[in-house]
Order: sequence, then structure tokens, then C-alpha cells
Amino acid sequence: MTITTISYKLRPFCLCKSDPSIDSATMSNVATKVAVAGSGISGAVCASALAKNGISVTLFESARGPGGRMSQRREISEDGKELLFDHGAPFFSVSHCDVLKLVHEWESKGLVAEWKENFGSFDCISKKFLDNDQEAPNKKYVGLPGMNSICKALCNETGVESKFGASIGRLECLDDEKWSLTGLDGKNLGHFSGVVLSDKSIASPRFAHVTGRPPPLDLSLTPELALKFQDIPVSPCFALMLAFAEPLSSISVKGFSFKNSEILRWSHCESSKPGRSTASERWVLHSTANYASGVIAQTGLQKPSSATLTKVAEELFQEFQSIGLNIPQPFFMKAHRWGSAFPTASIAREEKCLWDRKKRLAICGDFCVSPNVEGAILSGLAAASKLTEMLSCL
Repeated sequence: MTITTISYKLRPFCLCKSDPSIDSATMSNVATKVAVAGSGISGAVCASALAKNGISVTLFESARGPGGRMSQRREISEDGKELLFDHGAPFFSVSHCDVLKLVHEWESKGLVAEWKENFGSFDCISKKFLDNDQEAPNKKYVGLPGMNSICKALCNETGVESKFGASIGRLECLDDEKWSLTGLDGKNLGHFSGVVLSDKSIASPRFAHVTGRPPPLDLSLTPELALKFQDIPVSPCFALMLAFAEPLSSISVKGFSFKNSEILRWSHCESSKPGRSTASERWVLHSTANYASGVIAQTGLQKPSSATLTKVAEELFQEFQSIGLNIPQPFFMKAHRWGSAFPTASIAREEKCLWDRKKRLAICGDFCVSPNVEGAILSGLAAASKLTEMLSCL
């Protein structure tokens, strides 16, 4: 395994929460406030790192809970069974020392565990499994009891105030080097000394296509970042969540990619992960980008209708059944669309994040480093490092 070392020196404030000579009231009056938009792993890691360095963080998330692509879906079957699915990122691997240090910390807190199962690939033409990656050098980690557990813990750390269901409608840079945030409902969300954007849609033209509103951040405020942060190319995907009464005994691995399928790209057995219920066998399938793009071309970027999702679920499952593994009928089946969650470009591979020092604005996410969980974590750490160094000098 190749290990790359990247050092982020998060310099502490002159006034530290751990200093017994400083009471909490004094600290709350002097602490610099930073807004973090997005509670995916990049934003959550950034918020946690800032808070550990004495910076007061308010995290805004438009969804009901944290996680982004690491969120966990809770469904109820017709007979009342609770079903949980990691319908985005199924696991993550680590090669950088900085991230490995964090993962070991999370392991010690019971937030993650290694997923020790065999994985492979399946050729839809020969109807055979081609290989097995049990000797793969990098471990596969999952959150406990769900992939979103890591983000939940980070968003609840001391110094981080998380506001869910809070959509940012406008970010305005004021003359006194402060940022003013306004919600989609027009309410004032507060003034902040710095801003971190981990949700790329906040400054993306795609925001207008989906919502009919201009993006919350006007990129003309930061021309240098605007050159890099154009409409980032993304790969759409549909996820299919399945629950079976009995184990799929014809499948010898717990996760595999599809070769020579125009519809399916990846599948994994959710119930085989550590810390998951085994009351039913649950699988998650991901479509190919080409298939998802074709559906979106016909239905548009707006939230897909229930009829569209039902049709997609049927088509994905039909492909799954056709591969010749004697797949029985599930007692639960539901599709979900990831419209822009998977970036296909890295726009700040060296810097790890986009940074405007004058505006005290950082943009982080997997689209900066690499399109995976580790890339998102590295970007969040880099953004925290930039702001901490800047604000500690004020």
C-alpha cells in the first residue's frame, strides 16, 4: 500500500477553550464565527477541525440530517419492517496518513469498522464472476451503525452548531470583511467572519436549472475562484434498494461490479456490513452513468416523479434478474436518484480546496481532490487549515 503524507497544521487560537483562565462567556464573545454549508463528510470534517481550534462553527444543511452521499436511507416495508440502506457511498478506503489518523480515531470511538468480506466483478456476457479482490491492499471501512454515523458525530461535536432543514438562499460579502447569510425563506441566518462551502450546488449554474433561482453565491464576488469553479461535470446515478426474505445464496461475494452491462455498475449486500441488522438480506444496486443520463434526458433535472422512480426500479431489477444468478422477487424495492453527487473532475488536486484569502471563503469537497470519501476528507481538512491560519492572526 502506498502511503502519502500530507501535513495540515491547524494552528490554535490565542484564546483557547481549554485555558482555565478564560470562562465560557468570554470565549463566546471573542470566538470567530464561521459558516459551513453542507454536512457531507467534507463539510463535517471541516467543521470539526475548525471547532477543535477554537472557532465557533454554524453548519447549515438543507436536508433533514447529515451525510450527503454518505447518508443512510430509512424505509418501512408493507408489513412494517424497518429497512436501512447506505444508498450512496457503500464504503471507503484510505491511503493517506492524515485520513488514516482520523479513521483510527473514529475506530476508537466505535464510529467505523472494517468491512471484511470478499468482493469481485461479474461479466454479464459469460455469466461468471471473474475475480475476487480479497487480497486488495486497502481496507474497506464502513460507518457504524450506518455510513452517516461519522457525519452525525462530527456535526454534534462541541463548538459546532448544526442547523438541518436550513437552506441558504443568499451569501453576501459585506464591506467590513464579514459574510451575511440569508435563508431561502428570506430570514437572516447571521453574520460570519468566514465561509466554507462544501455543497458545490451553492455556486453552480445547475442550481438555477433545478430550482429556478440564481445560485446563493455570486461567483463574480471572487473572480479567481470563478475561473476554476465553473459548472463541474458530474456523473448521475440511480440507486436501487432491495430487501429479500432469504439470503441470495447464488452470489458468493458481498459486493461486485458489473462488466458488459449498459444498466448496472455496482452492487453490494448492505446486511453483510458490521453493525447492520440481518433480519432480512438487503442489497443496493447502482446504475451506470449512461443509463441515468438517458433517464434524466427524458424526465429533466427536477425531482423525479414516483412513476419515473418506479419504472427505473423495475428496469434495474430486471437487469439484475437477467444475469443468471436466480435472483428471487424482493419484498421491498425502491429507487433513488443521485443527480449530481458523483463529480468526474478534480479542480484543485494540489491545493486540496479553493481558497480566497481576501474574502475568507473556502470551497471544499471531493470535486477538489478526488471523487471519493477520502478525497472529500482531505479537502475538508485543507479548508479548515486555510481558515484557521487566517483567522488566528486577527
